[in-house]
Amino acid sequence: MSSTPLAARRRATITDVAREAGTGKTSISRYLNGETSVLSPELRARIEAAIERLDYQPNQMARGLKRGRNRLIGMLLADLTNPYTVEVLQGVEAACHALGLMPLICHAANEVEMERRYLQLLTTYRVEGVIVNALGVREETLRPVGGGGIPAVLVDRSVDGLTADMVGLDNRAAAELGTRHLLDAGFDEIWFVVQPFEQVSSRQVRETAFREVMSAQTGGGMARGRTLVLDLADPREVERSLCTLDRTIDATPRAPADAARHAGADTAPKARPVALFAANAPVALCLALHLKARYGDDWQTRVALLSIDDPEWAELTGVTTIRQPTYEIGYRAVELLHERIEGVQTSARDYLLPGELIVRASTSR
Repeated sequence: MSSTPLAARRRATITDVAREAGTGKTSISRYLNGETSVLSPELRARIEAAIERLDYQPNQMARGLKRGRNRLIGMLLADLTNPYTVEVLQGVEAACHALGLMPLICHAANEVEMERRYLQLLTTYRVEGVIVNALGVREETLRPVGGGGIPAVLVDRSVDGLTADMVGLDNRAAAELGTRHLLDAGFDEIWFVVQPFEQVSSRQVRETAFREVMSAQTGGGMARGRTLVLDLADPREVERSLCTLDRTIDATPRAPADAARHAGADTAPKARPVALFAANAPVALCLALHLKARYGDDWQTRVALLSIDDPEWAELTGVTTIRQPTYEIGYRAVELLHERIEGVQTSARDYLLPGELIVRASTSR
């Protein structure tokens, strides 16, 4: 028995297998590639025995590169800490498993420079395709992908300069759905709270849809609408934005608790005229934590909260949400990418999926 420690043993190569089987490397390659019909039964048996004795494991990466296929796809993510991203990844991984693909995950941490570097790195790995959920990559950075280069599929947001399939939430319909729900609930003032949206198409669409619904109101007693930018990457800016919000909430008169409780439904004054519409879960969490710290456990008696995205904590706190089909988004993105890898030639396709309004206590009258 060999005394060589297992960790120190050299991995068997195709040359070792050929020597052990008493044949050439070409015959071994044909066997590994399934071309067994050109090999005699006796030679196939010798090769199979040699592979078993040597515990030979083919280098799939090297074999794939030689054939021009390695089954690797890249996934560029802007923010892996966002629950939305984690849920989309579950669909991506399931689809990759079903289609025999291996995802290479790159987390840019909301840094544009990191997005550029990762895209360059993915091209050096010769990935067969790329799924992009990016913050602000520039046109020159995207030249190697899409438009005749490496096939690409976008998740949630479009990117200037990149013509590619896109899968995501129907952001316009979701923002309209949430805004109309708050208007129907009778809130006098509605704030759309969003991260900086100049470079992110999905945020732009949501904010624009909010303003359009607010502007389209007719009749008397129209609710006021306002957009508040909450830059979660800048604590000082967050503090300033929240102070602006606090001044509005503090200046809003509250109905006396007894009067609101005992008066009839038609005569009771409104106790919560202000509603906040968070553009995503990270914004909603920041708002909820701040409001709880400032107003205590009963903060929802002062202000209502609705969020696009449906994180687990929203159910615990009774926050109304618009749930995204995250698993389906991830799964479909891989399917589209696989079709492009296999040679499908069509114009760029957009798959916009509907959100589901989950009404909870936070927006009740």
